[in-house]
Amino acid sequence: QVHLVESGGGLVQAGGSLRLSCVASEHTSPDYGMAWFRQAPGQERHFLGGISWNGEKSYYIDSVKGRFTIARDNVKNAVYLQMNSLKSEDTAVYYCAARAVGYSEATLRQPDYWGQGTQVTVSS
Repeated sequence: QVHLVESGGGLVQAGGSLRLSCVASEHTSPDYGMAWFRQAPGQERHFLGGISWNGEKSYYIDSVKGRFTIARDNVKNAVYLQMNSLKSEDTAVYYCAARAVGYSEATLRQPDYWGQGTQVTVSS
């Protein structure tokens, strides 16, 4: 069982930045692809980006490309989501997720484990 804990959410003005962190409970991150999902009020949770288990590949949905960056630090068992130029439509609960040996975007979209989520609110 992999336990994921997100942090870094909060309230930010439109145009601002936030960095979310996700730390795994054990030394699993070198073998897990990591992804970020988000769920806006009244909507389903959906994939916004991910990074392969070895860091070779990263993926983003079109609406966050150029604004969001996912990075991983396997020494710290952590993955990060740097969010810049935030918009009101980025307001959501953000979830970290892990997929064993996740490499392709398709695999990262189907994680094995989830974090509890962290709220990001962007005020306009």
